[in-house]
Amino acid sequence: MVRKKAAGAVKKLRVKQIRSSIGGTKRQKAILTSLGLQYLNQEVLHPANPAILGMIRKIPHLLQVTEE
Repeated sequence: MVRKKAAGAVKKLRVKQIRSSIGGTKRQKAILTSLGLQYLNQEVLHPANPAILGMIRKIPHLLQVTEE
């Protein structure tokens, strides 16, 4: 049996830091910190809301994003 998500269910994003912030701007480092990422290969779960998606769009070269 396949379970369907409720209409109000929020998608989750698994965000993984795949590149170092060394050499990045202060703004890029601040975005990584805001996402809760402190070191390479660290993964965090976030809801797919406009604020998180905007942060991810600013530094796609440093992240790997998968949908849960």
